Amino acid sequence: MIKKRTHPRLKGYRFPRSIISYAVWAYHRFALSLRDVQDLLAEGGIVVSHETVRTWVSKFGAQMAKRLRQTRTHPSDKWHLDEVVIQIGGVKYLLWLAVDSNGEVLDTLVQTRRSAEAAKRFLTRLLARWGKHRVVITDKQRSYGAALRKLVLDVDHRAHKGLNNLIEGSHRPTRKQEKIQGRFKSPRQAQIFLTAHD
Repeated sequence: MIKKRTHPRLKGYRFPRSIISYAVWAYHRFALSLRDVQDLLAEGGIVVSHETVRTWVSKFGAQMAKRLRQTRTHPSDKWHLDEVVIQIGGVKYLLWLAVDSNGEVLDTLVQTRRSAEAAKRFLTRLLARWGKHRVVITDKQRSYGAALRKLVLDVDHRAHKGLNNLIEGSHRPTRKQEKIQGRFKSPRQAQIFLTAHD
């Protein structure tokens, strides 16, 4: 429910923080469309357009996600990495995803290629955010091994299709949201949304 605590209004916004944060949370948490959130708010007597909800989501979604990530415990040292093809404007892109052994999403990155350089870019980003890890589990994609060799990481790399089942389920919410949104409109929009959503 919407929190009843009184917070000062955000400058330039008609509604209080509690309503804005509730709308953004509902959009990401339940994989709703903007119009669904509009209807949900209308049920509580709050009349806003779906365009207003879009503005709130794009402006405050990443901030809320960042704040939530700061409260998370440090991930386990066993990481599962995978990539999946997504269509954006009729062009194929790759969504790179990493989760720890508890199923917590560590990071997502939208890229155009499935190469050693792309894998290296993704691993470098993960290392900068979470530090060193002990085990990396991937499918049999060769680019991961090449990237790990280039980065000279002393990790146990296990390339096996069956071991990576944990991450396969992590793609489902992305597919669901992609379907609700009628596909992502641009790589930038996909990256912003997925960073906050995961």
